[in-house]
Amino acid sequence: MSAAQLRGLAPVIAPDARVLILGSFPSEASLAAKQYYAHPRNHFWPILGSVLDEPLAELPYAARLERVKAHRVAIWDTIVACERAGSLDASIRKAERGEVRRVHRVARQLVAVCFNGQTAARARPVWTEAGYETLVMPSTSPAYTLPVERKLAAWQALRSFL
Repeated sequence: MSAAQLRGLAPVIAPDARVLILGSFPSEASLAAKQYYAHPRNHFWPILGSVLDEPLAELPYAARLERVKAHRVAIWDTIVACERAGSLDASIRKAERGEVRRVHRVARQLVAVCFNGQTAARARPVWTEAGYETLVMPSTSPAYTLPVERKLAAWQALRSFL
């Protein structure tokens, strides 16, 4: 079975963003919903909500994005297009990476880039070379079975950049 050519979601980024959270590539659920981290079992929104002290998981998607931007946080993916059957990162083929220059043009106050999991973290050298602080966080994916409390504890490191 051949994998479909897929395009990711547009970046959620405001000019005053200080922290950029980069995932790998949206799941099938996220692409279908046209929303970052749309799978109901993904821990992203509860974890980020706890870090920002906001009830993000309880808000409609548009309100989530507004609250995230108000905290000067941006969201995007390291891969903007690829071929993939299913939702697993291991199935990604022919990945097209997002451009650091594109982010720098929009968010000149950006100081840190946070990678949501190891697949996203493969792009770390490019962002480090561009002069950004980088953090690799445990994946919020339900496929990554680290207890959510341990994920949250690691993600608290974002607070030092906000």
